[in-house]
Amino acid sequence: MALPLDPAVKRVRLSPRARRNILVGLLATLAFGLAFLAAAWSRACAGNTCPSIEELGGYDPSQASKVYAADGRLITDLGLERRTVIPLGEMSPYVKAAFIATEDKRFYKHHGIDWYRVFGAIRTNVFALRFAEGFSTITMQLARNIWDEDISGRDKSLRRKLREAHVALEIERKYPKDKILEIYLNQIPLGNGAYGVEAASQRYFGKSVRDLNVAEAATLAAIPKAPSRYNPRRNPNLNIQRRNTVLNLLRDNDLLNAEEAERWKAYPLQLSSHSDFSGVAEYFVEYVRQQLEARFGRELYTSGYRIYTSLDLDIQQAAERALEARLEAIESGADGKYLHDTYRQYLESRTDNSEDNNRTTTPYLQGLVVTLEAKTGYIRAMVGGRDFEDSKFNRATQALRQPGSVFKPIVYAAAVEAGYPLSHVMVDDPLSVELDPAQPPWAPQNYDLEFDGPMTIRRALYLSRNIIAIKLGMELGEQAVISEATKFGITTRVPAFPSIHIGSADVIPLEMIAAYTTFANLGTRTMPNGILRVEDRSGKIIWQPPTRTVAVMDTLHAWLMTDVLRDVVRHGTAVGTVGTRINFPAGGKTGTTNDGNDVWFIGFTPDMVTGVWIGFDQPKKIKANAQGGVLAAPAWTAMMREVYERRSIPPAWSRPAGLTALDVDKTTGYKATPFCPKDVHYIESFIPGTEPTAFCPVHSPFGSMGGVMGGNGPEAAPGTGASPTAPAVGAPTPPPPPASGGTATSGGTSGVMGGTGPAPTKPR
Repeated sequence: MALPLDPAVKRVRLSPRARRNILVGLLATLAFGLAFLAAAWSRACAGNTCPSIEELGGYDPSQASKVYAADGRLITDLGLERRTVIPLGEMSPYVKAAFIATEDKRFYKHHGIDWYRVFGAIRTNVFALRFAEGFSTITMQLARNIWDEDISGRDKSLRRKLREAHVALEIERKYPKDKILEIYLNQIPLGNGAYGVEAASQRYFGKSVRDLNVAEAATLAAIPKAPSRYNPRRNPNLNIQRRNTVLNLLRDNDLLNAEEAERWKAYPLQLSSHSDFSGVAEYFVEYVRQQLEARFGRELYTSGYRIYTSLDLDIQQAAERALEARLEAIESGADGKYLHDTYRQYLESRTDNSEDNNRTTTPYLQGLVVTLEAKTGYIRAMVGGRDFEDSKFNRATQALRQPGSVFKPIVYAAAVEAGYPLSHVMVDDPLSVELDPAQPPWAPQNYDLEFDGPMTIRRALYLSRNIIAIKLGMELGEQAVISEATKFGITTRVPAFPSIHIGSADVIPLEMIAAYTTFANLGTRTMPNGILRVEDRSGKIIWQPPTRTVAVMDTLHAWLMTDVLRDVVRHGTAVGTVGTRINFPAGGKTGTTNDGNDVWFIGFTPDMVTGVWIGFDQPKKIKANAQGGVLAAPAWTAMMREVYERRSIPPAWSRPAGLTALDVDKTTGYKATPFCPKDVHYIESFIPGTEPTAFCPVHSPFGSMGGVMGGNGPEAAPGTGASPTAPAVGAPTPPPPPASGGTATSGGTSGVMGGTGPAPTKPR
């Protein structure tokens, strides 16, 4: 039943003239609007102000260079836009379907402008009284992504939209649909610093876009609507909601059935633990970047080079873990009372903008680790500091530090090459060196403030006795030691003072560590190198640094040095923290500088050399009784044990033919006799011609009156007095002391404690 009309409501009847006037007004408004749009359209690109689309034919966008580890794993990108261009045909078909369904379902039906969407968007926006829906096609999006400066998406004006439409029509007239879609998918920003679907796939899923499934493709297609809001790392829940909307669109477009859509909605968001190893080896990456920028300039950041480095990610991460664990242990007081602020305390006290991360000094305990492959010099690990974000200063390559006792093997190598046998006996007793008549004599001390008397130089090195190292260096002469340091790759200035023999001269840590490749390789030093090769986008090698080697010692002399450095971990200062805890052949040297400011351990195996340093950027005592064997060596041990759990243990160094061996009395350096106590016998190796020829006159039934079996006994070696502990035969004739070396006498009982002695003033 019809309801009666309210009598208060009266129907308004328009006269024919009024209706005609309204119609004319609407038509006039429409005509004006069309005329305005036509005029705006014609002026949008007047004077060729719209960008030329010709460059799309040779589409070659800026691509970040990619830095890879030696095994091909991606470390990071170098460039403003992380992008890798990939052909459309190689992309997962799900990616193509997801982006079309989400961004432009009529992509293959329109010619740049989808008029259905235009009128639909106008209607929606009119009824909503706001801009609620857009109508940009994939081609229009491409136009503003390619020419962001000319057609900025931040410009909401009508003129910008018309320019965008102009360019889109031109693109559609010039290029096929698949080419347009390919460029679009390689160009679009997808959050997290990734541009294009390949870079985004690698960063979010750790795999190529070729291998994405339906849910992963939908995850990427969910991002363009608002890259920051729908970033799956930043807002995973929002991304999943949007991803499921994309899956519904695929279902609505008959690309998935209802059951498949629901199944993929239940698929978990499985992001890779890291898209690359950007947080690993940051000091190494910066070290490599500086070399590459010096060679390639700004092209490094835009040309998409593939940089294959020498880095071993497993060794690198083992180094980072071992160093940080050791530093935290020191700070915790595990090795004795620690009186400084810890790194954790520093982090808690600082403000976000309180410091500049380009500074070269930090207030907390620092450290470094470098591992080199012995035969090639390839840098397998580099830790240049504790916190790259806090300080980018690379302590491995930029710092100058006193090496302390890790320098001593260079002094002993010079002695061995000069003809000193390792059985040569010197006396560890008080020493006083006059450097300047106007100053008190320099009276160096051993670390333990004790003197052990006569001993072989083999024993002196593996026990790291300062006095004998100084005496030996002074016999050789400072210039001989400086020359030997240059052969070992030390490029920093080594002044001609006696304290250099115990490591007082500053060195670059990387050079000091690389010097030990000489011992690992039995005489050949290799130059550190972090870059295997650089390829362009097509895979052509454009730079391949060669392996560089330097012959430092012959094999016989080098083997003797390697053998005595093995004694450091078998019997010496690193036996407790290294030798008893490893099952692979190794040698090395501990180092502790004056006042315990720097502690070192440089160790080597037949295939690797690893150096560890710990100290403060502004030198100060780490703790009471700081020693390299106690503080630094455990980090080396922990790291190398982890390394050799993953790789085969190399065979020990073979003793080369040409060496001789004798049973020697280690208290005198002479050939042992049946009367020498058993505990002083040891077998020593010799370069032919350097062996002692006389028997021990001390442990003899005839005393020191004559040699055993009718011999007359040795004469004292030149410059050593009449002591029977210095065999004449086989001992080299020392060179005259240098003018700058000062005068050495025995009897001093006080002086600087520690491993390096003072930095003496130059004699007048």
